[in-house]
Amino acid sequence: MSIKIERLNHVIQEEISKILMLEVKDENIKFITITGVDTTNDLSFAKIYYTVLNKDKKQEAQESLEKASSFIRTKLASSIEIRHTPELRFIYDTSIAYGEHIDELIEKIKEEEK
Repeated sequence: MSIKIERLNHVIQEEISKILMLEVKDENIKFITITGVDTTNDLSFAKIYYTVLNKDKKQEAQESLEKASSFIRTKLASSIEIRHTPELRFIYDTSIAYGEHIDELIEKIKEEEK
């Protein structure tokens, strides 16, 4: 991945976080954290990885993000200067849950060794 794309991913992540916090009115979106962005080399698509504070609200958050996607993309286009704003795809980030699972397993092993 080029440095230009990596830099753009970081800018997109920051801008979408600001948009979600300040401009989107849907309450299901207020407690979403953007954990990463992966943009294609031709800038046609961007996978936006997110996590939610309350895991029970995961489905509602996904639906709200999909509804707000065009609004977020429009706001993103006005805040960053690139020729073509990528289409946004929101994907729930499972890496945090996976990390928590690994921590639990390590704790179990430590307990069994005692």
